[in-house]
Amino acid sequence: MKVSVIGAGAWGTALSIAVARGGADVVLWSYDCEYKHFDDVEMPSNITVTPEMEKMRDSDAWLIVTPAAFFRETLRKAREFYMDQPIIICTKGAESSTGAFTSEMLRDELPECKFFGVLSGPQFAAEVAQGIPTGSTLAGDKAVVNIGKQILNQLYIEPSDDIIGTELCGMGKNAVALICGYNSVACRGENDRAMLFTRAWNEVVDLGIASGAKTRTFLQLCGIGDLFLSATSPTSRNYSGGVAIARGLPPAGTVEGLFALGGLIARARALNVPTPVLCEMRDKMGL
Repeated sequence: MKVSVIGAGAWGTALSIAVARGGADVVLWSYDCEYKHFDDVEMPSNITVTPEMEKMRDSDAWLIVTPAAFFRETLRKAREFYMDQPIIICTKGAESSTGAFTSEMLRDELPECKFFGVLSGPQFAAEVAQGIPTGSTLAGDKAVVNIGKQILNQLYIEPSDDIIGTELCGMGKNAVALICGYNSVACRGENDRAMLFTRAWNEVVDLGIASGAKTRTFLQLCGIGDLFLSATSPTSRNYSGGVAIARGLPPAGTVEGLFALGGLIARARALNVPTPVLCEMRDKMGL
């Protein structure tokens, strides 16, 4: 089997390593032919890194792992090489200018795609690259879930048919992790932190239900699992980004929570879902 992974940041490279270890040949697309290097992890020989999208044409599946800010642009560039492969979206977040989820951008830019799914869960890239056990929710129809299990056989895959809920979990945990990092510095006590954390996540769940998501999704790996990982660990870029903001410093690297928070609020307004904590925290952080 040949799998194309589109995006060679930390998560794209880690997924490529996991897929290659599982037995597939991997084409890792990188716009500049660079990729993330992990300490003490050797790149498998069945990974080809390339800036040429042409080499993705004959793949059996695509995994899209570009940051949300470049998701639509990347799809537009890739469209001429798309040959009806199933697609698994591995990006968490939404388009900052429109609030569109990645699945909505995919439908816009690749309307011919018949089978796609969304992968989301507690996944620190370095640990996946090192082969440390982890799991993910894969939301989509049975055909996509089955091929996803085959490709991602190094991970525990939890199936779901709730695409919108899985996306909202990924977007919501980024925003809440950012808030938790900020409040680890700005809050007056542990009780205050716990209260704001819980209320913020409840607003994400309320928005999910109003969007047609299933409540159970927020209790799965893509929900409480990913939230626990991202909102409690300084290793999380969203958590550490919130800490930086609270200390008056610029966040380091790509911090998806910066875009996710505004996107959640915009969607909530469109659906008349109250989000007083998310709005308060956005204003406090000056976003």
